[in-house]
Amino acid sequence: MAAENKLSDQALPTKVSLWAGLGSFGRGIAGVVVVIILWEIICRAFHVPEFILPAPIAIIERLFTEWQLLAAHTWVTISEMVLGFALAVIIGVLAAILVTTSDRIKDVAMPLIVITQLIPKIAIAPVILIWFGYGISSKVVIAFLIAVFPIVIDMATGLTMIERELIELLRSLGASRWKIFMKAQIPNSLPHLFSGMRVSITLAMIGAVVGEFVGGSEGLGYIIVVGTSELKTALVFAAIFVLTAVGFLLFALIGWVERLVIPWSASERDELMKITGM
Repeated sequence: MAAENKLSDQALPTKVSLWAGLGSFGRGIAGVVVVIILWEIICRAFHVPEFILPAPIAIIERLFTEWQLLAAHTWVTISEMVLGFALAVIIGVLAAILVTTSDRIKDVAMPLIVITQLIPKIAIAPVILIWFGYGISSKVVIAFLIAVFPIVIDMATGLTMIERELIELLRSLGASRWKIFMKAQIPNSLPHLFSGMRVSITLAMIGAVVGEFVGGSEGLGYIIVVGTSELKTALVFAAIFVLTAVGFLLFALIGWVERLVIPWSASERDELMKITGM
């Protein structure tokens, strides 16, 4: 009995180290694979109708048979979300700079920014469609409105959360306010900005799809609406899968750009994730 317990104790670290060796990405992929296998088994075992819940195999088949349709509408959604995201970054950065350079502007602007964020975008989407039409412009505006808030907040946090000693040192060396802003505040804000951008890109995708839900004639959101009305559930899930893949790729792209622009911040985050086992 003692020998068996000793052998089991020796085997446990191997299993734990094997699981830990997969890394966060590997464990995530393994989890997704397990869910897909269970999904397929449940659909087959209980003979679930395809219009209620299609099996993963049926969804993959629809991805291959309808790839031209999905590709054309995917390009429309990507265009809407990228334009909305770019607008959110530009306006968000400028707004963050304004609210951090003047307390008077901050007192006026921040409540308006918060109120704008609290308004449900799905509620004002029809009005935006009336103002900007049923083309791509209205979807870009909705994506912008949903995605801009994290940019403003994170960028403003980065501009203000800087060591007072560093500011005093630069002032003692004769640095102007502009040089302090460019040499200290902007570099300090970049990690916060990229953190906000990672959140913002996913929100921009949501905004683009919401616009397509409310009033669109193209895009993956439109495919989902039409597929649902026609009970083409496999096509709906295929569109959702494509949306998820696009969001993941754009999220990863921002991380790659962050490594190029501020490699020291990305390396510190990776080291922290390794320490915490994430």
